Parts: sequence; structure tokens; C-alpha cells
Amino acid sequence: MSEVKRHIVVAEEEGMRLDRWFKQHFPQVTFAYLNKLTRTGQVRVGAGRIKTSTRLVKGQEIRLPPLAFDTRPADAPKAEQKPLSTKERELFLSMILYEDQDIYVLNKPPGYAVQGGSKTHIHLDGLLMGLGAELKERPLLVHRLDRDTSGVIVVAKRRSVASALGKLFASRHVKKTYWALVKGVPNPAQGRIDVALIKARSEEGDRMRASKPGEEEDEKAAVTQYATLDKAEGLAWVSLKPLTGRQHQLRAHMNHIGTAIVGDNKYHGDEGLPVGIENRLHLHARRIQFPHPREGEVDVTAPLPEHMVQSFEKLDFDAARFDG
Repeated sequence: MSEVKRHIVVAEEEGMRLDRWFKQHFPQVTFAYLNKLTRTGQVRVGAGRIKTSTRLVKGQEIRLPPLAFDTRPADAPKAEQKPLSTKERELFLSMILYEDQDIYVLNKPPGYAVQGGSKTHIHLDGLLMGLGAELKERPLLVHRLDRDTSGVIVVAKRRSVASALGKLFASRHVKKTYWALVKGVPNPAQGRIDVALIKARSEEGDRMRASKPGEEEDEKAAVTQYATLDKAEGLAWVSLKPLTGRQHQLRAHMNHIGTAIVGDNKYHGDEGLPVGIENRLHLHARRIQFPHPREGEVDVTAPLPEHMVQSFEKLDFDAARFDG
């Protein structure tokens, strides 16, 4: 595009996140580039600035600036999407915990990115693009997990399903349970962390921290419920239930109360670990429960990743005590 364009959100796009919309219409736009466009106000929805997570409403106008990389003629064919390779297909199939005609629920491995960026070329969204080359419509991510967080993640097989699930995830009808291993033992053993967060930018990357007086305009409300399930050797196994969905919410909240998640190199969880505990993020999206967009309920539990299994065995934690 060489000039500002405008797009009116149609009915089938309602409820779609802005970043998903860009993936559909402009797959060349990386997540990092889109972040820059929204942060600087170059992409707008309606009259105001928005974020990549903004959900679209039918009838809204999306203002699109000239995209720096796009110099193709308007009638030039789109880049061909390649189907999954044998190795990629095996990886995707290995992730599936639940599947029906509308959704997949996957068990994302730790260290595997959900979406691409300027330095990330292998990611889950790329697998979905490969599936889209084979199917009538590309499956769509409904929510995200951090690269180093493992566990359950939901994918819609069609845009209409993604829209319905997007509305659910924006409400409190989705119950998420995470398991984490933390440094120290929370005091009290169970409670509610209601601490608004604000993004702090640095050369080492973005961090989330508790907001301070005078920062109310930029802060985001964040609430987490936690419960200590067991403890040993100065570490604790905790269950975490986020009631909001802020970036790094669980990691920032646990650090805020003095019990950083083991292996978390952004929030001081990678320092002074006991011998035999691997220095990798010990945060796992264990279980997800939500009403199915067609009927019934989806309730899926993801097995722990290998490094957490090893840590649990060393600390004599019995995960089976809380299964089901």
C-alpha cells in the first residue's frame, strides 16, 4: 500500500483480535512490526489508538497506514503458503490433547513460540498457516502463552468459531489453572493478588511491574488467585488462577509477593536454585475449562513438561493428588 487505506469490519470479523485480523489480511506483517504500528498510533480502529489485542466490532473502521515493505502492485498474487512438512505434521499431531469439528486443544511445548517476530521464524501460528494451505480455512489462535510457558492452548478451526471463543475469553466464562514451582513459600499459603501492572521497557526487553502513584492512566488491572499445594527444599508448588489476562501476569504477580517462578529469567526466578532443579521456567498451563461454542463443556488437562516432572520427582511432589 502506498497510501492510507480504510477497512470496515464485517460481521464475520466481529470479535477477532486485531493481530489475528492482520494475520489474515497481511501475513507479511510481523507481530513486532504491528506492535510498533499500534504503539505509534499509525494503525487505528475508530477514532482512538488501540492495541494488538483489541477485539473488533462490526461496523468499525480500521485505518491502515502505508506498510513499509509492501511495494507489490494491487493485483499481484499473494505469496503461496506451503503445506506442512512431515516433521511439522508430526509435531502438530503430537500436541493435540482434544479435537472436534470446531476446535483443537493443544499442549504447547516449553520454548516453542506461539507467534512469530523479528527474530522468531518457527512458531505455532506458522504450523496453522501450513494447515490453512491444506484446508478450506486456516485455524486461528484464540489466546496465547509465553514462549517458555507450556500447556493448554485453544485453536479454532474456523473464523466464526474463533469469534465465538474470543467473546468467551474476553469474559469470565473461561477457567484457567496453571501450575508453577516458585522460590520460597507464599505467605499466606493461599490468597488473591490484586495488583495493577504497567509495562517497563528496557534494553533487555519488556517487563511488567506493579504500577506506582501517578501511573494510573497506563496501568492495567490484574488479579490472580493462588494456592500452595506442597513445599520442599525452600520451593513451593502453587496453583494459579488468573482472573484477568495481562502480559506476564502470573510471573510478575508471583515475583511481586516475593516468590518468583523457578527459572524465570525476567523476574529473578533463575537465581540461587537448589542442586538438581533445571534452570528453565517452571510455569505450566495445566487445565482449561469453558463452554463449547456449540454445546456442552470443554475440560482439558495437559501433562507436565519433562523438566517439571523431574523437579516434582526430586521434591517428592505427587501431581496425581490433584488430577481431575
